[in-house]
Amino acid sequence: MTSLTISNVCKSYGDTPVLHGVDLRVSPGELTAILGSSGVGKTTLLRVIAGFEFADSGSVTLDGVVIDDGRHRMPPQRRRIGYVPQDGALFPHLTVRGNVAFALPRKDRRGAVAREIIDLVGLTALQDRYPHQLSGGQQQRVALGRALACKPRLVLLDEPFSSLDASLRATVRAEVLSVLRATGTTTVLVTHDQDEALSSADRVAIMRDGRITQEGTPREIYQRPVDPETAAFVGTANLVNGTWDGGSVTTALGRHNLNPGQSMPAHGQVKVLIRPEQLHLSPVQPGTITARVAACRYYGHDALLTVHTDLPDEFGDLRARTDSPDPPEPGALVGLAVRGCVAAWSCRAV
Repeated sequence: MTSLTISNVCKSYGDTPVLHGVDLRVSPGELTAILGSSGVGKTTLLRVIAGFEFADSGSVTLDGVVIDDGRHRMPPQRRRIGYVPQDGALFPHLTVRGNVAFALPRKDRRGAVAREIIDLVGLTALQDRYPHQLSGGQQQRVALGRALACKPRLVLLDEPFSSLDASLRATVRAEVLSVLRATGTTTVLVTHDQDEALSSADRVAIMRDGRITQEGTPREIYQRPVDPETAAFVGTANLVNGTWDGGSVTTALGRHNLNPGQSMPAHGQVKVLIRPEQLHLSPVQPGTITARVAACRYYGHDALLTVHTDLPDEFGDLRARTDSPDPPEPGALVGLAVRGCVAAWSCRAV
């Protein structure tokens, strides 16, 4: 299994800088998701790792061997890195077998290796079909098989599921990642889908403005985001004002403990993160904060409510999640209470 280390990598296209000193380490056998919105440099970073683009400075290292240091670069074909693009990029004139075997030396294209890979990705019964005869999910499995055929040290996935419909996306993603985990392949997945990153990866790296701003386990990223911008990007966030006194955070919703492991903010005014699932809904009772349901988005397994309070302006609209089979309808009055710990940042640092 292979480790990947990216150190202070910078990349520009002409006078336009794209990567601004990116640092990232991926441990052997690990699946790391690089999560960020469009245009932040995710695909450029992947292309630098693969060798399709060259770093201007910094270094990319595989298992201690420098493959790009801004001056000397190993050619892509010598890096043994599998690359799965968003659209699969299959050859339309080749069958499933032909596409998978294309990455192999000519003498091995009809041998056992190709058969083993086709079986691994579950396409043995379809090996004589052409890409246009396959579903989108089957095409992505062909692309993965082609990437695995050369026994890569590292596999790069560039938003490979984004073109699939929602129901198919989850199934194909599970199948593809199951194959990668079964083979112990070190993997980097680029995505702008927060649910995909949090549910699939061992570790998540948040990318913004050409930099990695935070890296950690999915739970760390969600519960202890490094700043309000990350909190708002990773999941739904209620960001409200509060005061930190060194022991707890006080907001108009009550007193709250800080998430364990979070850096302590400076005393005084802070910005506080309250996730929708932390807002507990109850019947209106004396002493509870009263809110009126403004909107309800029902998903079956849960519902996301927008509730309006008479608290100060920044508390006017909050979002609360409930798993009740009968969520309150718009117009209903509910009581609000915050459960669990919160994240907070000094306002002067926001």
